[in-house]
Amino acid sequence: MIAAAEQAADAAGAVIRPYFRAGLAADLKGDQTPVTLADREAEQAMRAVLSRHFPEHGILGEEFGLDRPEARLRWVLDPIDGTRAFITGRPIFGTLIGLLDGDTPILGIIDQPVTGERWIGAAGRPTAFRGPFGGRIGCRPCAALFEAELSCTSADMFSPADRPRWQRLSAAARRVSFGGDCYAYGLLALGQIDAIAEADLKIWDWAALAPVIAGAGGSLTDWQGRPLRPDGDGRALALGDKALLAEAIALLA
Repeated sequence: MIAAAEQAADAAGAVIRPYFRAGLAADLKGDQTPVTLADREAEQAMRAVLSRHFPEHGILGEEFGLDRPEARLRWVLDPIDGTRAFITGRPIFGTLIGLLDGDTPILGIIDQPVTGERWIGAAGRPTAFRGPFGGRIGCRPCAALFEAELSCTSADMFSPADRPRWQRLSAAARRVSFGGDCYAYGLLALGQIDAIAEADLKIWDWAALAPVIAGAGGSLTDWQGRPLRPDGDGRALALGDKALLAEAIALLA
């Protein structure tokens, strides 16, 4: 399954790289998020690889929906997580490939096809990382938020009800940075970021992240500290050091 997921990531990367910084037009979907030809073609390429290897598995993709909904094992695909970064030429997007057993993520890949970085997480195994710029897998110790590097893709994702909760958390952190989408979660697995709090994640945004973070020693939960679920509310809290959990969820309460 890992080998097939890597083949799917390779296929998506081969589609995406020629479009990067090529002035590709973007359309707006019904939820007002952008989508490009690269998103659509990359998902089709991944679906073709995975269907060839596992014709009995389900496949859920951001762009083309769900095939074989009755299957217990389901691939979850986000061809370009961070399309806004992609269309503006910033290499902080990624391709996400997750595998669920029922509702439980058991395999995940974060692939950055331009920089050549790849994170591979699988249940019961340490996360693996390959890339040309160095970096070693392993979340770093950080037992208090006043020492933590906190990240979020954009503060605009928080509703009026959630914004005060985010502000309490960010005020307690050492530093806050914005941007990154899935790439930030990869950096958390490398010990560069300590905490990420977000509020509008769909299943294709987080299914691949959970095994990567767990295999690096961190945690990915909702704002109450519970495992993320496909029918959840979209709020997510990733921590490199699980000792931060009680303090973080108290601030987000």
